[in-house]
Amino acid sequence: MRQISFDIDVLRTFTTGIDLGSYAKAADRLGRSTSAVSAQLKKLEEQAGAPIFRKAGRGLALTEAGQTLLGYARRLLDLNDETASAVRGVELEGEVKLGLQEDFGEALLSDVLGRFMRAHPKVRVEVCVARSTELRERAALGRIDLALIWEGGTPALNGERVADLPLCWIGPAQDAAGPVVSPLSLVLLDAPCLLRDLAESALDSAGIAWRHAFTSASLSALWAASAAGLGLTVRTPIGLPASLRIINPQETGLPALPLIGLSLYRAQTTAGPAVKRLEELLLQAVHETIRRIAAA
Repeated sequence: MRQISFDIDVLRTFTTGIDLGSYAKAADRLGRSTSAVSAQLKKLEEQAGAPIFRKAGRGLALTEAGQTLLGYARRLLDLNDETASAVRGVELEGEVKLGLQEDFGEALLSDVLGRFMRAHPKVRVEVCVARSTELRERAALGRIDLALIWEGGTPALNGERVADLPLCWIGPAQDAAGPVVSPLSLVLLDAPCLLRDLAESALDSAGIAWRHAFTSASLSALWAASAAGLGLTVRTPIGLPASLRIINPQETGLPALPLIGLSLYRAQTTAGPAVKRLEELLLQAVHETIRRIAAA
């Protein structure tokens, strides 16, 4: 059987069109004509040996083979880009100080740092896991180079909104959804906490009584307390443990929760090559995580 070698450029066109929701937009993004993009996709289907698109109304959707190809295409592109970075930047040196909230520890940290350190072993990365207020202050003072922070309003001058994610009611995975019991038991981080304020405000507006059943400064403690049935908590889907599940407000009478902004803060100094490369990988990982959440 003849071995197939997929074209990296074609795979990049394929994934870009999926990410943007349009291959016309992908053509603009990649600087190609729409006819060239169509030819690339036809070539990809020929290489795959199976249809990768199907009609869905006026547009296109992925077939099962297309979904499988998309997953592998992302992995191949990640490895290709990591290889190119390692070859070009093997001498990259210095130090990067990264700030994250606990939500991103397992969801992003191991993948991003693993890829970065394999490509740039001479760079030292120092990670600070803390609450948003502390991370914002550290970035403003130049004590960290990059920080991912939950934000309700407009970012400060050294911050940039990179995504908006849904806030969700979260409870034990094994419990069936049921109507709200008053007062509603809550498991939340200690004040001050933006997500805590948003949850309480939503309940107050809906006229639902609530009480603090458990508070802690640790997100992992919140996960454990909610999984044990002490009460509901409120977070985004990022980093959600298998012991917990998202609760549909329409099934329980809970109020809908707003979106929450995710901002990237930078130190107010000129970033070096190592900082810029880690920022690039970090944003790639954030957007990939959001794509997985949207698909789920």
